Amino acid sequence: MKFLLRLLTWWNSQTLGTQLFTWRKGVRVGEDDQGNIYYQTTDGKRRWVIFNGEMEASRISPDWHGWMHHTWNEPPTDKPMSHRAWEKPHEVNHTGTALAYAPAGSLRHVSPVERRDYEAWQPE
Repeated sequence: MKFLLRLLTWWNSQTLGTQLFTWRKGVRVGEDDQGNIYYQTTDGKRRWVIFNGEMEASRISPDWHGWMHHTWNEPPTDKPMSHRAWEKPHEVNHTGTALAYAPAGSLRHVSPVERRDYEAWQPE
């Protein structure tokens, strides 16, 4: 069953074509804290990631994102980025989930904040 999922779906880890390409031409560069594995070709022209679990682009940290897009040549495993004390740790995109941001007064809150800055119009 797992073989069929990998053969027919692209959102479950990797497809069979990606696995064959990785096996033939891929050089493992490193792994991040989420278990995603990063590869590149021997000449360094192509770079890609095999996700550990669901494929979601926001799961790539800024350190690896810069390497993937050729912003810098050294991967974070060789030359880690320096982080400031005020920087928050990387977080995946929560849009569409229960953890997504909802401003005050949003209908998603269990008990919405009662607004007093306007009066609702009532037809006569």
